[in-house]
Amino acid sequence: MDKFRFGTVGSPTTTPPKPGGSVGAIHRLSELELNALELGWVQSVRVSEDTCRQIKHAGQLKDIAISVHAPYFINLNANEEEWIKSKKRLMDAAYFGYLAGATDIIFHPGSYFNLPPDQVLPISVQRLRECVDELRLKDILVTLRPETMGKKAMLGSLEDTLRMSVEIPGVLPCLDFAHLHARKGDGTLNTYDEWIKVLDTYQSALGQESLYHLHIHLSGIEYGEKGEKEHLPIQESDLNIQQIFQALKDMNCSGRILCESPILEKDAIYLRDIYREMERL
Repeated sequence: MDKFRFGTVGSPTTTPPKPGGSVGAIHRLSELELNALELGWVQSVRVSEDTCRQIKHAGQLKDIAISVHAPYFINLNANEEEWIKSKKRLMDAAYFGYLAGATDIIFHPGSYFNLPPDQVLPISVQRLRECVDELRLKDILVTLRPETMGKKAMLGSLEDTLRMSVEIPGVLPCLDFAHLHARKGDGTLNTYDEWIKVLDTYQSALGQESLYHLHIHLSGIEYGEKGEKEHLPIQESDLNIQQIFQALKDMNCSGRILCESPILEKDAIYLRDIYREMERL
């Protein structure tokens, strides 16, 4: 039994037009022997409850683990007026995602707006806690996962996401390794020792059990001084996948690894095969 499920963020590029959509994506992933799908609701949440039930049924039938990438336009540090809209996007992703069988809702936490993190985090934590509390009152049992972000100006350092997770039950990070590598803009976070330190920091904050339920994004990445520029096919990037996987293996990690590369399923299969080979050694 593989320790990690591998899949794509969004429908595979080779999803056929019929049945198409997320149900078609689930069938295509199953054909490719991939077993996780992150629904890419990144622009807006426009899906019916009936469609969600169909997605959930297909996921259960094909043993595809479902998560959701919520709309990009969410900001825990928004002004009061904008926060109302941000919150609705996050809550809609959670509500409809849960109906679709999703266990995890991934979202971009927002921007510092040139404020120091220690000034931004208290309001971000408070708002996120209110979201979790409301979801629990409605029996919507999903984990909200703030994603580690690839630009220095963005709320979403490893420390930010861990702080949110420590303070709020029902919140855990989404570890985007490409973003972590790109964030400082200097090529660091690309060695075995550095990744071990990341995972050790994660474990120290959230406990050893947390390493068994990781939710990871992986792709190649282009970056500059200010951090992330764009996602790349893995083999066109300097991100050292072998070092990441060795660290995950040695720390006895498990969970899901979702590919965000421009060549989604091709790179997801590439990642799965590298990891399986490493597990055999």
